[in-house]
This record gives sequence, structure tokens and C-alpha cells, in this order.
Amino acid sequence: MSHTVLVCDDAIFMRTMISDILTQAGYEVVGEAETGAQAVERYKQLQPELVTMDIVMPDMGGIEAVREIMKLDPAAKILMCSAMGQQALVIEAIQAGAKDFVVKPFQPSRVLEAVQRVLG
Repeated sequence: MSHTVLVCDDAIFMRTMISDILTQAGYEVVGEAETGAQAVERYKQLQPELVTMDIVMPDMGGIEAVREIMKLDPAAKILMCSAMGQQALVIEAIQAGAKDFVVKPFQPSRVLEAVQRVLG
């Protein structure tokens, strides 16, 4: 059975890129979110095994969304996606409960390595 993934990013082209990378590798993308609040709601509804989370999103940022998801499910597996130069935010995200991060622009191999690490 393939692992289920929720892809969260405010940019549709990033969601599409991440979804394509994961789908081609055999993962099942069960949903997408473009805001942090949507990410939390979709997590509740879909209970995915993995969440990819952008750091900067409208209405509720990725780090705050990570905190909310971790409150709902302390075992949640969240992979942060950040642009270059967001190291301080990445550290904050890891402290909030994220398991790993990948830096944009993505290399598919790096995304899949991180996903496999997070899923164990």
C-alpha cells in the first residue's frame, strides 16, 4: 500500500511539482492545501501519513500549522519546504515538530530522500 501525503503550499505550481514527484515515486497524494488553516483542516479530515508544508503561507503560516497539527497528532510526520535563506524559520519549524526539510528549488531525489527519512 502506498503512503498517503497532504501537500501544503500557497503556490499551485509548487503543489503540482511536489505532487508529481511523489506520485511518480508511488506515493498517494490525498489532498492539497494553500493556507496553513486549510492544512490543519485537511489533516483532520484526511489523516495522511505525511504532510509537506511550505513555511510562508497566507492566513496561518506553515510553522503555526505544524504546531496545530502536532497538537492534534503528536506522531504527525511533517516535511517542511523552504526557500533559500529561511534557515532560522526551518530551525523554528523543526522545534515545532517538523521532522525534516527540503529547500526550493527542489531536486526530486532530495525530496524523495527526505520523504523516506521522515516516513522511516
